[in-house]
Amino acid sequence: MSNGHILIIDDEATLRQSLARILQQAGFETTTAENADQGLAFIDTTAFDLVFMDLRMPGIAGLDALKLIHNNYPNLPVVLFTAQPDLNSAVEALRNGATDYLLKPLKPQIVIENAQKIIANRQKEKRKEEIMQQIESLQAELKSLNNGDTGPLPTIRVDAHRFIKRGVLVLDLHKRCLNINEQTINLPPTSFDYLLVLARHSPSVVSYQTLVAEAQGYKADTHEAQELSKWHIHQLRQIIEPNAHIPSFLINVRGTGYRLVAD
Repeated sequence: MSNGHILIIDDEATLRQSLARILQQAGFETTTAENADQGLAFIDTTAFDLVFMDLRMPGIAGLDALKLIHNNYPNLPVVLFTAQPDLNSAVEALRNGATDYLLKPLKPQIVIENAQKIIANRQKEKRKEEIMQQIESLQAELKSLNNGDTGPLPTIRVDAHRFIKRGVLVLDLHKRCLNINEQTINLPPTSFDYLLVLARHSPSVVSYQTLVAEAQGYKADTHEAQELSKWHIHQLRQIIEPNAHIPSFLINVRGTGYRLVAD
């Protein structure tokens, strides 16, 4: 049984084939496209659970393709990747509907875990929608049987473990989103996991290696962990900080790691 159907769009044949093989070995069904035009045509005719797409390609660029996908299929997750890290393009991609943003060279384990996490969350949300539709249908039937009088509706229990609150920051573990001063902010899955790790340890300092291990399940040496952490913290600061250049929430402890200051 397939873990999900993934579309890979990249003009580099070797990467396309390697990524498809890695994901197939992990139990995913894959389709590959050599450019955005071909990829968009596949999306119009096939149901996919996730799209991996290069940011820079001949013809339609990744960002332009992302906008088209997000406009026509807003619930289809898209993960962009690039060999040329650019924080501005990453933030623009996230604002235009990208689910996440990965840097080349792609690490197989991170790609697999990223795909598993995104598809699992998507399936969970679809199941929630199905349950809500069933509840609405049953309530309508109950109303009909009671001649329009359903009486008081049953109380729905709120799971106390669903939310983590740190000052004005509230993380919703079910919807995997962040609320700041009652404003909902959707975060890329990996960014959400980094913030979640920091929130759970707050206000203590989290080392680079611990942060990467708990957020991504990836064991990295100190230098590699520092670089990975730096990238994701930059993304988070651009999204949640009032002034990303003077962070008030995500504080760097030089040479050690990061801590969340929200209380």
